Amino acid sequence: MLSQVYHCGFQPFKQHLLPWVKCTTVSRSRRVQPSAIRHVRCWSNIPFITVPLSRTHGKSFAHRSELKHAKRIVVKLGSAVVTRGDECGLALGRLASIVEQVSVLQNQGREMMLVTSGAVAFGKQRLRHEILLSQSVRQALHSGQNQLKEMAIPVLEARACAAAGQSGLMALYEAMFTQYSICAAQILVTNLDFHDEQKRRNLNGTLHELLRMNIVPIINTNDAVVPPAEPNSDLQGVNVISVKDNDSLAARLAVEMKTDLLIVLSDVEGLFDSPPGSDDAKLIDIFYPGDQQSVTFGTKSRVGMGGMEAKVKAALWALQGGTSVVIANGTHPKVSGHVITDIVEGKKVGTFFSEVKPAGPTVEQQGEMARSGGRMLAALEPEQRAEIIHNLADLLTDQRDEILLANKKDMEEAEGRLAAPLLKRLSLSTSKLNSLAIGLRQIASSSQDSVGRVLRRTRIAKNLELEQVTVPIGVLLVIFESRPDCLPQVAALAIASGNGLLLKGGKEAAHSNRILHLLTQEALSIHGVKEAVQLVNTREEVEDLCRLDKMIDLIIPRGSSQLVRDIQKAAKGIPVMGHSEGICHMYVDSEASVDKVTRLVRDSKCEYPAACNALETLLIHRDLLRTPLFDQIIDMLRVEQVKIHAGPKFASYLTFSPSEVKSLRTEYGDLELCIEVVDNVQEAIDHIHKYGSSHTDAIVTENEKTAEFFLQHVDSACVFWNASTRFSDGYRFGLGAEVGISTSRIHARGPVGLEGLLTTKWLLRGQDHVVSDFSEHGNLKYLHENLPVPQRNTN
Repeated sequence: MLSQVYHCGFQPFKQHLLPWVKCTTVSRSRRVQPSAIRHVRCWSNIPFITVPLSRTHGKSFAHRSELKHAKRIVVKLGSAVVTRGDECGLALGRLASIVEQVSVLQNQGREMMLVTSGAVAFGKQRLRHEILLSQSVRQALHSGQNQLKEMAIPVLEARACAAAGQSGLMALYEAMFTQYSICAAQILVTNLDFHDEQKRRNLNGTLHELLRMNIVPIINTNDAVVPPAEPNSDLQGVNVISVKDNDSLAARLAVEMKTDLLIVLSDVEGLFDSPPGSDDAKLIDIFYPGDQQSVTFGTKSRVGMGGMEAKVKAALWALQGGTSVVIANGTHPKVSGHVITDIVEGKKVGTFFSEVKPAGPTVEQQGEMARSGGRMLAALEPEQRAEIIHNLADLLTDQRDEILLANKKDMEEAEGRLAAPLLKRLSLSTSKLNSLAIGLRQIASSSQDSVGRVLRRTRIAKNLELEQVTVPIGVLLVIFESRPDCLPQVAALAIASGNGLLLKGGKEAAHSNRILHLLTQEALSIHGVKEAVQLVNTREEVEDLCRLDKMIDLIIPRGSSQLVRDIQKAAKGIPVMGHSEGICHMYVDSEASVDKVTRLVRDSKCEYPAACNALETLLIHRDLLRTPLFDQIIDMLRVEQVKIHAGPKFASYLTFSPSEVKSLRTEYGDLELCIEVVDNVQEAIDHIHKYGSSHTDAIVTENEKTAEFFLQHVDSACVFWNASTRFSDGYRFGLGAEVGISTSRIHARGPVGLEGLLTTKWLLRGQDHVVSDFSEHGNLKYLHENLPVPQRNTN
């Protein structure tokens, strides 16, 4: 057989003769039983406990999220991935990263195989070096220094380069894998090895034995002896495919070895509907058999034998044989370091080949529909947008029974799975729906003069006038947990502001969200803009949605602080409006009213402790300690069953105190409260700036001067005097509703209503004006006169 196998430190054996195996790359001082290798391994002295993986081969995965269950994986490295830009030598940094990722997956208990190019490039580098060294010193001297630099190197035959480079390529892989205590073995094949039944069985048996021994097979076409490529007469069935290049080799091996996943790494992000780089080229997220007609293929790769068309044919052949396929970029410096592990984790990377078409549109298609529908929505008259919102408010009350029935299903399914505060957020009621309807009508009323409102007018010169007007931001992505009442609120704000909207709700509210979205689209239909609001029902992960920077203009998370932090971390080039935490403070001044304090503290902490605007830290002036007012506060908290944590300074005043707080920067989201002592209002402000989250902070005092000092110096989105922190809400502010509360320092802070979803553009109206007329020798001068702005309709 033409295959060459090197066992890399494993002694050749027959199972019945040698049940114990010595693996020099795992341990040189002890013998390891083969059956135990997969359970616990060491990588740089760190044990890796493998994840149990099992799957019956025969049908490819239908969704990306299932790829995490792949046990046997083939990774194909294209020539452009392993080769340097000058096509002479290897890209060592990329190779090292790929080896690390493969090692991570191998140490998880997966069975990894590599199909690699690179022998020709490595050999070309070696042979060029040898040719230059073989030039005689005399020839070099006579040629002159400049001519030496331009010395012609003969065209090197690819087979000779492969022969010279193969051993060096394998030695490099062995050295890299050894760093992770993993052994590698080389196998060289030709097309003949698959056509000869005995050789095919031998190859199959060799690969299975290597995988059983926890060795990573590194497979390549034997380019030193490979015959010329045959005509494209195969790909007719799972039993016929010619090995013309490493794409077809990888597909053939994947099917032969009943592999779960084939990852094909190239120098492009995946499969595009037209040649990458062309103006309208779009990356195809999921490719289905039969979609070839919708793709225009470009030229072949800069190196190697196969182009994208060859990759697609090989991928479809492997898919037909039961192996899932992903084609992705292995050269991009920002993603190549985790592209393989990202694919296996099910992240939206490259093009995923699937035989199962979704029932509805993809999220990319939904993004396009939201963009188109949003532009149509923005072009409507203000009265028409208001009519849509009024219609939605009516539907919330008219279809109350249907909504509550859907919500009841969600509640029943969530019972026992969700904490009590989350269940409360999930629950809908008649009163909630009535309040929603009222809030929506407020939004409709305030939307009459929102889009297209003139903010500034300037006469630049005679007959040249400039206007700044409000316009929608574009397409919003709102991600929310538990609260289905968020859907109509956000939809109404998006409609009023003329924005397209993508909504991603939590699974726990699936039934409620579905009926509320249907009612929203019914309201939108009265003016033909049904597609402007889309509910994402696919298996898209939040992190994948955050990568759609060409479709989404603003992400607004509504949920836990952890959700917001995750989205802020995952967003790739898309602004995120929101707050990561709601660490709200209330400072009780020495001149606070006894009658007001307990009411304000109770409402701020106990009315709805899971809310982001609930009180988390109570700051008390030192002079109030051991006073009746302080005792009243403590007694009230005890009656409300609030668990108290003592700040360091408060704890120092007490002989027996509550448990000292672990961190003064904590959002409890429950009936828990931190109490700390401060000496004066300035110390309270300093504490808030150091430990707060710039959300909502309040002062309780009867001293107006102290209150104004607090209001002016606390640098938070919302600052209150003698009022509960729970007022920090779009509905309570009279905004009708809010898309969220922003603590970032962008155009919108605090509860973000209709105004926060608008941006501006400039309109210039002239009469054949050119800049050269305003130059030093021109005949026109700038006026820059401020013109009156049309009065805003406040009715």
